[in-house]
Amino acid sequence: MNIIRVKNARKKLGGKKVLKGIDLHVKKGEIIALVGPSGSGKSTLLRTLNRLIELDSGTVEFNGKKITDLDPVELRRGAVLVPQESVMLQGTVMDNIIYGPKLAGMGNECDIETCLLDVGLSRRFSRRDALKLSGGEKKRVSLARALALKPEVLLLDEPTVGVDPKKVEKMESTILKIAKDRNLTVIWVTHDVPQAIRVADRIANLKNGSVKEVAKTTEFHWEGAY
Repeated sequence: MNIIRVKNARKKLGGKKVLKGIDLHVKKGEIIALVGPSGSGKSTLLRTLNRLIELDSGTVEFNGKKITDLDPVELRRGAVLVPQESVMLQGTVMDNIIYGPKLAGMGNECDIETCLLDVGLSRRFSRRDALKLSGGEKKRVSLARALALKPEVLLLDEPTVGVDPKKVEKMESTILKIAKDRNLTVIWVTHDVPQAIRVADRIANLKNGSVKEVAKTTEFHWEGAY
């Protein structure tokens, strides 16, 4: 079953054609990596999936419904973006994690402790000053903040950029475990093809705003990805 389907997606930014008629489907429960060189349209495509960027033409469907027919708050609760820059709000880690659920009207549904534990942080971490965290810690809190919304889909934009190289594979393992335990679908943007091969079920190769190849990880022709 497809949870997301993109049909003929087109988008211009600053007069430049960034997405040039992209077609892509994402199966429920799978991890699909979007790879390609800088400027290929990966991050733009990711942001169109929950309407943080609106398409000029084409459609995106979420659970069989056009996303333009869905309430934007509900859509962004169901498909949550974890951006490359892990910007923290002023206050504690708890304040940061609870912020999204409060906006979404989830009341007391947010289980902060479980979200922290799932991303590899202790219960006591909730009291830390979010602005004083390391880059890797901010990445984990940003991920916990997304999990607090109880999404069906995680939209990850370069989730290990800025993480200590020695800890990258540990971060990958954390995300894979979360996806499995919570039965999440993950769309993972990365410039790192070996990483995509490690984490994904399928890989979509974007070049100049178009999808050049979509293949199972074991069949992906990664030598031509750039």
